[in-house]
Amino acid sequence: MTEVIKIVNDIKSKNYKPIYFLCGEETYYIDRISDLIEKSVLTEDEKSFNQVVLYGRDTTVEEIVSTAKRFPMMSDYQVVIVKEAQNLSKTFDKFESYALNPQLTTILVFAYRDKPDGRKKIFKTIKDKGVWFESKKLYDNQVPDWIVKVLKGQNYGIEPKAAAMLAEFLGTDLAKINNELEKLKIVFPEGHIFTPKNIEENIGFSKDYNVFELKSALATRNQQKAYTIIHNFAANPKDNPIVVVSGQMFTFFAQLLQYHGLKDKSKFNAAKALGVNPFFMDEYATASKNYPMRKVSQIIEIIRDMDVKSKGVGSGSMKEADMLKELVYKIFN
Repeated sequence: MTEVIKIVNDIKSKNYKPIYFLCGEETYYIDRISDLIEKSVLTEDEKSFNQVVLYGRDTTVEEIVSTAKRFPMMSDYQVVIVKEAQNLSKTFDKFESYALNPQLTTILVFAYRDKPDGRKKIFKTIKDKGVWFESKKLYDNQVPDWIVKVLKGQNYGIEPKAAAMLAEFLGTDLAKINNELEKLKIVFPEGHIFTPKNIEENIGFSKDYNVFELKSALATRNQQKAYTIIHNFAANPKDNPIVVVSGQMFTFFAQLLQYHGLKDKSKFNAAKALGVNPFFMDEYATASKNYPMRKVSQIIEIIRDMDVKSKGVGSGSMKEADMLKELVYKIFN
């Protein structure tokens, strides 16, 4: 986020570069920076003559260069934004001559929703003459901290459990997560600290029947709670696809196996090693007492076997709901 903050601050300070190449698999920051340039560089009056939005599938490098070489009318700058620029990947080398000597009164933005080969000469030139930003996907365990930081920057807070619930419910799609956070901010005033109850009531996510609570029930060997959750999953298979449930359970027990192997199991050291919030380390400590290392290894193999069955290998006519029930039974026994 540090790199994003610098780019955003430079734009707000009118410290512009002639070329912005925004690329990567995570589109959230690509869109955020592109939208900021589109909305803030020119006034509304200036935009009618000096702002052009092109799309990679409908344009060519030659057209982009021709547009970029124009001089602004009654403005210090013109802005040219090329969206879906990855559609130009096969001909992008033709942009080399312009990149070597860009028009300084043009702010040219490429929104490239993919990961290009940064070793190519054209991209090295762009890095030298302008701004190169690669937006990388976050790992699952990085998302809760991202939620906390984003909300903190907007004068909101969120409880660790609520952040984890959001991350598990919405995955790693930052744009999707941000949309849900915007909805929450409409309901609650600045300074509010979001709770699990807020998430449940405003995003349609059950705080009682979710993978997060299932892991907690397994960790504490609360069989009644675990089976109640599984029965709820069985009644709502579209909301709780087996691939998601098994994936989260595999991650938990793989981390538990790693926890068993730590010499230093202090809360903050263990949290750093496992890549989880220290808030949840008591749960791992409890689970380690309930599941010895050998049992954890067996559980991981059980989950792998169920994952194969869920894909139709050796499952016969077994339904997904029955697979989940069998999985939980084998974990406890």
